[in-house]
Amino acid sequence: MTDVDATDFAVVVYREDERWEAEILPVALTEDLAGLIHALRQQPSLGGTVGLVSVGDDFFVAIRLLGDEVMVFLSDVTASVDWPLARQVLDYLDIPIPDEEELDQVLPVGDMSIFADLGLDEMELGAISGDLELYPDEMLLSIAGRIGFAPAFERALDAVP
Repeated sequence: MTDVDATDFAVVVYREDERWEAEILPVALTEDLAGLIHALRQQPSLGGTVGLVSVGDDFFVAIRLLGDEVMVFLSDVTASVDWPLARQVLDYLDIPIPDEEELDQVLPVGDMSIFADLGLDEMELGAISGDLELYPDEMLLSIAGRIGFAPAFERALDAVP
């Protein structure tokens, strides 16, 4: 099991009374995809619920629930070699863990159009997740800014111990 580090966090984002809200979820959910999806289902929201998880300096996961639909995005498929959550995402998406020779490229997997209806298209999401100069939390903040919930996201992160 991987050590949970201070840079690991999970946040739920939702709309309430026409504005974005965000709350920190238990850090244990950074290693449990099923638990994370369950926690997101507990937060009612008219426009769906978004879960954002940053793990170490390595990758992030975005999940979006719209009714019964569950959309999942992993920023770096190679993270599945070292991290339980990334492996669980690949299992969920029915994608094999990459072979040794496939580990030389950082590639996102999953629903690239997860935020398209919110103003962040597939190309932009791919560009953000492929920016090797950014840490996962910075990538998520960029996504939050483009979609419009950066202030709520930052307030939630300020609550991380």
